[in-house]
Amino acid sequence: MGSTRLYSKGRVLGHKRGKRNSRPNTSLIQIEGVADKKEAQFYLGKRVAYVYRAKREIGGSKVRVIWGRVTRSHGNSGVVKSKFTSNLPPHAFGASVRIMLYPSNL
Repeated sequence: MGSTRLYSKGRVLGHKRGKRNSRPNTSLIQIEGVADKKEAQFYLGKRVAYVYRAKREIGGSKVRVIWGRVTRSHGNSGVVKSKFTSNLPPHAFGASVRIMLYPSNL
């Protein structure tokens, strides 16, 4: 049996922003294979993990995670807004995130 992914892939587009000022408390995420608002509804409330490697070990691991949650959709092209426990740093822009398929409301 092959391995089964428990998450969908997504990409960080940037922070929510106005024309001139950035609102770093909310991040915009494009989920792979989601092209409209209807499909994005499924992901509302799902947990998002930004997984990255750091230089220094903590607890024997160099891998760290910033957790977040999909809060609402953004526009009509399937982009979603999400809030993270600590705001995503700008070097995360363009990076991939994991959208977990839980909590499930099916």
